[in-house]
Amino acid sequence: MARTHQAATVLWTALLVSWTVTGYKNGKVEKACDTMVPGHGGHPNTTTSPYTLNVGTKTFKSGDHIKVNLSGLQHFEGFLIEARDTEDPAGLAVGSFTLISPEISQLLQCHSIKGSAVSHTSNTKLTEVGVVWTAPADAPPTVHFLATVVAHYSNFWVKIPSPVITQDGVTPNPTTPTTFTSASTETTAFSSDGCGQEKSCLLDPVHCNPATDTHCFFLSYRTEGSSVQFELSGPAPGYVSFALSEDKWMGNDDVYLCVNDGGRVSVEAAYATGRTHPEIAELSDVGWRVADGVIQCRFRRAISIPEDPQRFSLNHSYYLFIAHGAAEDGLIHKHKRQPLISAQRQAITGPPEIATGSRSPLMMKYHVKSGNMLLFYTEILVIIFARYDIGNVHHSLMMLTVIFTFVGFILPFIYRGHWSRGASAHAGLGCTVMSLTVIQPIMAFFRPSPDSSRYIHNYCLFD
Repeated sequence: MARTHQAATVLWTALLVSWTVTGYKNGKVEKACDTMVPGHGGHPNTTTSPYTLNVGTKTFKSGDHIKVNLSGLQHFEGFLIEARDTEDPAGLAVGSFTLISPEISQLLQCHSIKGSAVSHTSNTKLTEVGVVWTAPADAPPTVHFLATVVAHYSNFWVKIPSPVITQDGVTPNPTTPTTFTSASTETTAFSSDGCGQEKSCLLDPVHCNPATDTHCFFLSYRTEGSSVQFELSGPAPGYVSFALSEDKWMGNDDVYLCVNDGGRVSVEAAYATGRTHPEIAELSDVGWRVADGVIQCRFRRAISIPEDPQRFSLNHSYYLFIAHGAAEDGLIHKHKRQPLISAQRQAITGPPEIATGSRSPLMMKYHVKSGNMLLFYTEILVIIFARYDIGNVHHSLMMLTVIFTFVGFILPFIYRGHWSRGASAHAGLGCTVMSLTVIQPIMAFFRPSPDSSRYIHNYCLFD
């Protein structure tokens, strides 16, 4: 887990480094420079920031070198600093920077302006970093600095502002204070009211209501114009998620995660075979709630997103998966419980309906039942009848043992279609049991006649 966490926390670093190397192949660099949002997804923390951005002066003139200092009451693992026109905070970066500590910081190029932003070089924990800003000849009347600070992976603050500095001899225009808010807000409790009439739902247990049942797993979706609103709820220590899948196997699926990180939920889109971090703008009207161990999140996404092939079109039908598990510092662990899978494909933009699902496919239930019958109704009786030398019954039960063992052994292969690369000790034990079951009647065929000396046979039967 430590390696996973380290890899995740340097993900933004790798993205930032690539900006200066690969240039602007797909426009994502400019967007990241403009929005100042980390590329690994998630939503900004909107609580009071523990970090401050200070400037060494209140006024400046062209060519001045001004120190800018980012510091915090707690460690941070990543940062991005830019200067902006106070009257146009969403505009291009202003001026350029010089490094004070090149071992922990690096210059970035945004919109063809060399050194127009500064970022980290690794996930080393910092409490302070300083840079020097050079005022350009065409500087606006007022400038302030903005910083995005990553405490760890999905816990970050975007566009923390510094005090405004004013150009000498220039009277600034009155400005309106700018606030930066997240699209993610707390929401009210979800309910299964309207399922089948106003929205489609998948529930586990059947007919449960997330508004009153803290053990209820709930997924609903409804079409609203050119988008679909999803609601997801379930008891989980770290995250709940759902996926759209072309089949009943996990992999190559369109996945959506609601991850509880210290009482705040981040809603993220992902891809099952190699986690990706799509554009945050895909998910709108994001809301969340955490109470009594239950994680709930709501979001909306467009029916079709042609620019991102990993996001499935919602005009088609898919199997629905609901999974949950633990998370640490916003990073999810593999779920330990079998996911809930819808019995049939569901039309996401179709008429409202109540879907049914199961965590155990019917074929695998027969696999378990054949094992139970093998254990309780055949093997135990085989031993008893062999002990008391009731031959005919013993032989019949022996054949039933072979049949039940073969059925239980072959069903998982029929269900899966091949040997699973992630097979556990259970699969290995099953192969061992099947081998011994086949060997046993072969040995019985070659056993000595009853009137011969069968001391090994008699010893095993406690004679």
